[in-house]
Amino acid sequence: MLPESDLRPLLVGLAGLRDGDFRTRLDPRGDGLLAEIMTAFNQVVERNRHLTEELVRVRREVARQGHLDERLTVSPGTGMWATSVEAANALIDALVIPVANTARVLDAVADGDLTQRVDLEEGNRPLRGGLRRTGKAVNRMVDQLALFTGEVTRVAREVGTEGRLGGRAKVQGMSGTWRDVTEAVNTMAARLTAQVRDIAVVTTAVARGDLTRQVTVEATGELLELKLTVNTMVDQLSAFADEVTRVAREVGTEGRLGGQAQVRGVSGVWKDLTDNVNFMAS
Repeated sequence: MLPESDLRPLLVGLAGLRDGDFRTRLDPRGDGLLAEIMTAFNQVVERNRHLTEELVRVRREVARQGHLDERLTVSPGTGMWATSVEAANALIDALVIPVANTARVLDAVADGDLTQRVDLEEGNRPLRGGLRRTGKAVNRMVDQLALFTGEVTRVAREVGTEGRLGGRAKVQGMSGTWRDVTEAVNTMAARLTAQVRDIAVVTTAVARGDLTRQVTVEATGELLELKLTVNTMVDQLSAFADEVTRVAREVGTEGRLGGQAQVRGVSGVWKDLTDNVNFMAS
């Protein structure tokens, strides 16, 4: 039996290993059984130290530095030592790969590319639980953005480029802010359509000689100014036409010479035409 004095260092080393002190090393003197035990003890401590240092290093690189491609290096041991390293790396992959995939999609969205989606299958390891919910949420967000931008772009092209009034963006499948914004676009398009159509109706009537129409649609800002301008134009045309007709009837039909057209508030061409009619009548 080995003397207690020879076993005491081994006991101290085992107590340190039990308490997580991986700095302890034993001096395997000689070539007997005790030396072999101490050598094996030192190897156990070294492999624990390697695994701990690798875990600390990878945590620092991944969690603090953001280096998502960092992994634990191969353990100097085999069996469960190697299995522990592989399990830790697999755990990091299971967390990091979906995050990197999500970041790829969000980067694409930030660059205006709405064609990318988070892969929910990840090869032979489909995402599950919270990671799957996150991936589906990102994909749904991109789907809503794509639907929203597609519909708004279509309406803008139809109204602004092709001149096809009355277009509306579809809100089916949208919710929350996306639905609110889409409905706001539809409201804007509807108001513009009503205003432009009403102005077109009045100007078309003027072109056909009908000076009884007025722009009545509700308008604000520059469209209100346009509405007032068109209505003023119609009023001046109507007043000018009435006066010219009256003078022409008095002079040409009734034989009452000296009649003068009186159109208040006219200017520019309307005033020039009125003056010419008055000159001719006089």
